Amino acid sequence: MRDHPHSTTLLNWYDRHARTLPWRISPADRAAGVMPDPYRIWLSEVMLQQTTVAAVKAYFHRFTTLWPTVGDLAAADDAAVMGEWAGLGYYARARNLLKCARAVASDHDSRFPDTETALLGLPGIGPYTAAAIAAIAFDRPAAVMDGNVERVMARLFAVTDPLPGAKTTLKSHATDLTPRHRPGDHAQAVMDLGATICTPRNPACGLCPLNTSCAARAAGIAADLPLKTPKKATPIRHGLIYLARRTDGAILLETRPEKGLLGGMLGFPSTDWADTCPPDAPPLQGDWHDPQAEVRHTFTHFHLRLGLRLATVPVGAVPIRGTFHPKTDFRPSSLPTLMRKAYDLASSTWPQD
Repeated sequence: MRDHPHSTTLLNWYDRHARTLPWRISPADRAAGVMPDPYRIWLSEVMLQQTTVAAVKAYFHRFTTLWPTVGDLAAADDAAVMGEWAGLGYYARARNLLKCARAVASDHDSRFPDTETALLGLPGIGPYTAAAIAAIAFDRPAAVMDGNVERVMARLFAVTDPLPGAKTTLKSHATDLTPRHRPGDHAQAVMDLGATICTPRNPACGLCPLNTSCAARAAGIAADLPLKTPKKATPIRHGLIYLARRTDGAILLETRPEKGLLGGMLGFPSTDWADTCPPDAPPLQGDWHDPQAEVRHTFTHFHLRLGLRLATVPVGAVPIRGTFHPKTDFRPSSLPTLMRKAYDLASSTWPQD
C-alpha cells in the first residue's frame, strides 16, 4: 500500500522546516540512522502535556542533566524530583514520572517497550503518550493526537462537528494519513505544522504545504475550526492558607497527600478548598494575623481564592500539622506555583518583628 500523497508532501516540508528541539533527532540525522532516545522522548512528552515548548526546555535540560537515563531517574529521591518539577504544574505528572521510570527499570531492564500496547501498561502513560513514544522513538505507524494534530485534521478535512465529540473522526483521518515510511518524522511534522503554520488564530495558510488540499480553506472556514462545545463557567473555590515562621526563621511546611491536587508536593498547610470558605483551622497555636490579602490561582477546572494567615511563633512551638524546616534548607523555588505565590505575598505583608 502506498503512503498518502499528503504525507509525502508534509515529510518533504518537514525535511526543510523541522523545529530544532532538545529532545528531537533532526530529519537528516535520522536518515543517517541516528534514532531518538526513548527516555528523552518519553520525558519530553510527559512535560509537554498542557505545557508549552518554551516552558519545558529549561526543565528538560535540568532533568536530563541530573538524571541522564531512566535508571538514574528511577533511583532518584522523590523530594528532589518533585522539587525540580515545581512550577511546571499538573503535579500528578511528576508522581507518575517516578512510578513509570521505576516500572521501566524494574520490569523492563531499563528499556522502554516499543509498541503502543506495551507502553500503555506503564504507569502514567495514556493513549497520546504511548502513540508518541511508539512513533517518534521506534518508528511505529501510530497516530499521535494532540491539539495541534486535531486542528490540522479538522481543517484539512473540514470536520465541522465540535470537539470533544469529533475526536474519533479526527483520529481516523490522522490514522489514514500516517505513513508506513517515516511515521515518527510524520507525527512530528503534523505537530510542527500545527504549532507554526496551522495555528489556532490567524493560520498562515499561504505558507502551508497542504493549502491546495485543505477543504476548510477552500470553504473559507479554516480559521473557525476546530469547533468546540461551549464550556461551562469555571467555578471558584475558597479556603485559607497558613504561613508560620519561628523566631529563628524556620518555616512550617507539610507534604500534601499523595492523591489529589499538588499531591506529594511540599507546601503550606491550608484548609480544604470548597465552594464557601471553610472554618478557620490553623496548624498550630499562635497569634495569627489576617493581612487582608488573597492568594489567587487557577487550576484546570476551577479558580482558587485562599485567604492568607500569618504568624510568628517561638522556637518551642509544636504544630498539629507539618514540620518546621530550617531557613537554610528552605528553597522557595522548590514550591509549586500556588505555594510560591503564597510565600511571595506573605513576604511582602509579614508583620515586622
